[in-house]
Amino acid sequence: MRALIDLLINGKHWFLFLLLEAVSLFSLFSYNGYQKSVYFTTANDVAGTAYSIISSVTSYLYLQTANQRLEADNQRLYREIAQMKEQMAEAGLDTIHPHGLPTKYDFVNAQIVNATTHKTNNLITINKGEADGIRPEMGVVCSRGVVGVVYLTSKHYSIVLPLINVNSKVSCRLRGSDYFGTLNWHRGSSLCTYATGIPRHADVKKREIVETNGYSDIFPPGLPIGLVADIGDSPDGMSYLLTVKMFADFATMREVSVITNYTKPERRELEQVADSLMKSEDI
Repeated sequence: MRALIDLLINGKHWFLFLLLEAVSLFSLFSYNGYQKSVYFTTANDVAGTAYSIISSVTSYLYLQTANQRLEADNQRLYREIAQMKEQMAEAGLDTIHPHGLPTKYDFVNAQIVNATTHKTNNLITINKGEADGIRPEMGVVCSRGVVGVVYLTSKHYSIVLPLINVNSKVSCRLRGSDYFGTLNWHRGSSLCTYATGIPRHADVKKREIVETNGYSDIFPPGLPIGLVADIGDSPDGMSYLLTVKMFADFATMREVSVITNYTKPERRELEQVADSLMKSEDI
């Protein structure tokens, strides 16, 4: 104990210097926009590299489980393809070159190197970034369904805002229906989220599929999100509050795909021109 006290007394000038240095750096990065941006980008790269190494070890340990899940996913996809071919054949459509598929979209495969599921603002880190064509506001999916939206990017890594984040909002609809609403997570379980805005006169049943409605330029229409697990009323009583059990399993997810939309810049530019014209007419 005496040695520790002597160390503190003899090194008090160094300790004071380190404390003031830490306060200075905190003030610099907290209250200056450029330095803050540089810090987040650099920290994202460094943390991403560390998470990537940890993820590689973890992925190897869980390789057998991952292979079993992939096999199950392949079987499910085979069944869905067979059903789709059947339906298209009945409708008289070409099953080799089906009409109307969203060819404007492409996918960039990525691996999850870090993720949280127990926080209020959960985030996912993936090992693809700006060098791979990834940009903020791109949709992210896995083999089972929708995962979230790209939030922040650096050169080789990206941060994804998943459905299990209280700030996540994704437009959705009931499959086979024109009724649409918004998904919003309410904390708690990472297995379920909630859909609001579905009107009370809609015929909603449990185990109905909830999917993307394609109203935004982030996700194409028809991507599965989950199943209706419970039907309740919204606080205003004007619409349903649907509990949706998500297809995506955030606790075991390892592989994702980022959706790129070739027509997104064109659509954004056109909508911005329309908005500016409407504002000028109001004046």
